[in-house]
Amino acid sequence: MNWGKVAVFALGTLFGAEGIKALSSRDAKKVYTHCTAAVLRCKDDVMAQVTTLQENCTDIYEDAKAINEERESKDKEAGSKTASRKKK
Repeated sequence: MNWGKVAVFALGTLFGAEGIKALSSRDAKKVYTHCTAAVLRCKDDVMAQVTTLQENCTDIYEDAKAINEERESKDKEAGSKTASRKKK
């Protein structure tokens, strides 16, 4: 039997058990709670920014459609004037 491997296994088990105790302590839970609260606040801010960005993109899209419709109607008017000149 290799006592070095047994010792490493025993120490790993000991540190693992102590690590679990440390991670489940009240202080650790308090830290987890504060971190989670910060993430939720961050999420709210990000969602507000996303909403603003979506609204701006919608406005830009609608303005672009209006510009293209106006341009198309001007092109049709110019085309009809050119066609009427050719008939004369």
